[in-house]
Amino acid sequence: MDTSAYLRNHIRTVPDWPAPGVQFRDITPLLQDPQVFRVLIDAFVHRYMSRGMRPDVVAGLDARGFILGAVVAYELNVGFVPIRKKGKLPFTTVEETYELEYGSATVELHTDAVKAGDRVLLIDDLIATGGTMMAGKKLLEKLGATVVEGAAIVDLPELGGSGKLRAAGLPLFTLVDFEGH
Repeated sequence: MDTSAYLRNHIRTVPDWPAPGVQFRDITPLLQDPQVFRVLIDAFVHRYMSRGMRPDVVAGLDARGFILGAVVAYELNVGFVPIRKKGKLPFTTVEETYELEYGSATVELHTDAVKAGDRVLLIDDLIATGGTMMAGKKLLEKLGATVVEGAAIVDLPELGGSGKLRAAGLPLFTLVDFEGH
């Protein structure tokens, strides 16, 4: 069984959550089993170990991107920076607001989180509409960093986020695609 199929078998689908008609893709089972968690992390680490793909820093999106990003950064022996929801970081920040289905949200990054020229891997658990990852990309670029790739466990291409991110010039790497499911 390939890695994608193996991981897909450990993602729980919760129907009608958080709203009727939504098929929520729950990644927590991937984290609960140590063997599955290792397969997941290794899939990212092996990709980003190669010379051309190796980042200077990993940035994780609030909140499940912290789980993945911190472990991947540790394994790559690079730093980790959190991109948080507004009001959660104690130091001077830059912020980016993005649109949600109903309303908007804002994410922040410490102004000293990355340096100009840093190559950054931007990581989250899932790409849906792409708003959070796009905001993270813009924040990192405001500080002069280059986002070498956006990474996530799950892509929900029917929601249009991955297409929008690629159209904006962000290469993406995802492990499981739930299109048409």
